[in-house]
Formats: sequence, structure tokens, C-alpha cells
Amino acid sequence: MLVKASAESTAGAFATIEEADPLDTPLHVHANEDELFYVIEGEDVFRVGEEEFPAGPGAVVFAPRQVPHAHRRVVPRTGRFLTMVSPAGFEGFFRELSAAEAAGGAGTEAYERASDNYGITWLT
Repeated sequence: MLVKASAESTAGAFATIEEADPLDTPLHVHANEDELFYVIEGEDVFRVGEEEFPAGPGAVVFAPRQVPHAHRRVVPRTGRFLTMVSPAGFEGFFRELSAAEAAGGAGTEAYERASDNYGITWLT
């Protein structure tokens, strides 16, 4: 994950995160931010609410806050996409997990703590 724009650089308006060779993301809900995904490389399938959206290079998928959504790769751990969140702040979720990993504690507790801190509810 590479934070391309953050709360600090956008006065809190939005953040942009580049994900390379992303993991699948289980069904979850954001309490605080809308997400917009832009696929750069590879083939993805996004679920937003009850709908699934196949998404290849150039595709854009919007996931509003408080609507369950998920993401999976057609070919695991391949491709790249941008995630734009509004308002900014959610990039801290990834920074928190990265710090936990660097400290040797990136287990279930770190994910639960970061999820609580950033208003994420995992549904599966």
C-alpha cells in the first residue's frame, strides 16, 4: 500500500491509496467514508450492496459509506488499483496496521483495534 494523497496533503478532503498485488477484502462496512476504486491493472470483482461488478483496467466502482462491500481478485495477488476515500483519514488504518506489523504484532488483535479505531465492521 502506498498513500498517494492524505489528510495532510488534501486538508482532510480525501485520501488516495495505491494497492499493488492486493489481497481480497471480505465483506465490510465503513461508518465514516465513501470509497471509489479505479483499476489500473488486472481483473477484479467488487461487490457493493447486493450487486457484483467485474472491473478491469480503467473501471471505476463506487462504494458509499454504510453500504456493505467486498473485493476479490480474479487471479489472486495480481494487479493494481487506486482507492480514493472521502473524507480523508482512513489511510491511518493502513498506517496503523503497518506499524503493528513492523512491531511484530500484526495479528487478529491489531486488525480488530484498527477496525474499531476507523469505524470498520467486518460482516464475514
